[in-house]
Amino acid sequence: MATILFDQAGHRCIAFSDLVRGDDGVQANQFLVQHGQHSALLDPGGALLYNPLILAMGAYVAPTDVTWLLCSHQDPDIIGSVDKWLLYTNTTVVCSKLWGRFVPHVVPGYLRNAGSDRYLLLPDEGGRIPMGDSHMRALPAHFMHSVGNFSFFDPVSRILFSGDVGASMVPSQTPYAFVTDFESHVQRMEGFHRRYMASNRVTRLWVQMVRELQPAMIVPQHGLPMRGEVMERFLEWLSRLECGVDLISPADYRL
Repeated sequence: MATILFDQAGHRCIAFSDLVRGDDGVQANQFLVQHGQHSALLDPGGALLYNPLILAMGAYVAPTDVTWLLCSHQDPDIIGSVDKWLLYTNTTVVCSKLWGRFVPHVVPGYLRNAGSDRYLLLPDEGGRIPMGDSHMRALPAHFMHSVGNFSFFDPVSRILFSGDVGASMVPSQTPYAFVTDFESHVQRMEGFHRRYMASNRVTRLWVQMVRELQPAMIVPQHGLPMRGEVMERFLEWLSRLECGVDLISPADYRL
């Protein structure tokens, strides 16, 4: 399923959702940003999603024309299909320099045209990925689920593609729509964030950075997007959340 998030003056942002069959795997969203002749596919997914995604993208861009493959972190539901993208397209894989030596482990050794020139490895502080006369901006999100983690910001649409930050666990065939009831939505986020975010210190720092951006919407890799008052309430909730090592005690390390 494709949802247009933004479409103005030759710039378009599209969400692909609910491509995982039933309970075959965790539902994950993929995003396509197009600016003129340039395009970026965000968090392309694993082998489970490669064929459904290729079919869903066909109405918007040929897979061989994708300029960038933006990977927020190293999990299989993010980079598991990277070997196919390297084999069948000329796209450049963008990821943290921490994972630049690990991602090739999912790429067969016999695969040609899959060397270091196919990667743009980001320093910890992030950077800009050129899109013609615009760009995508990689923002630090380290320890917000992964030690080498990035959120991606599109300055034209002002959409923050937040990866696993803001993820919500929703069942298959849930309509892809903006959250309207934050209180009930928290129940879909809380368990995941308490377990997968490292600590309240990093969630507060990330929220502080995001507030300076003033995004129009926050669009996670799992679950539903947020904007307006719901987005503000999410940021406030996340800034106060005890999670990760905040919750660890000696009882978690006993024989």
